[in-house]
This record gives sequence, structure tokens and C-alpha cells, in this order.
Amino acid sequence: MNETAKDPEDLSCRALAMLRAVAQGRAEITVSLEPDLYVDGLPCSDQVTAHRLAHAGLIRMPDGGVPGTLVPAELSETGQDLLTPLAPAA
Repeated sequence: MNETAKDPEDLSCRALAMLRAVAQGRAEITVSLEPDLYVDGLPCSDQVTAHRLAHAGLIRMPDGGVPGTLVPAELSETGQDLLTPLAPAA
């Protein structure tokens, strides 16, 4: 698994599903050096992948959060760029 990749084909299906959940506004992240990801109010079962996505700069927390709290997760520009080619045609 390579969550530092700049190509969606290099990401696991689980990592892509996490990115999609963030893009859909369904995810929250803890304000922490090792941020945990929650989707639909439930903790992700693969926090290692969530940490890798955060450390790779693909997902992030908004500025100004209080350590230890849950805040809406955001996609970085790089995360958005990875999902764009995977979006269904309109």
C-alpha cells in the first residue's frame, strides 16, 4: 500500500473509499498528531491507512481545532486531484 502516491491506481480500494467519504462530507477527523478518521459517526477499522492518508497530505483537519476534538475532515488539493479522474461522467 502506498498512500504517498500521486496516482489513484497506487492507492488501495480502502484508501480510495476513505477519500470518497471525506469528499462526500461524511467524515470527521481528530485533531491530533496521529489523526483518527470517523465515517458516518463510526471509527474507521483501518486507522493505519487513515494516518497514512493524513501524513501524506491527502486528508486534513481544518485550522484552529482543539486537540482531541472531532472536526470535519477535508480533502487537500492533492486528495481532490486523485479523486477527479475517478468521478463518474456527468
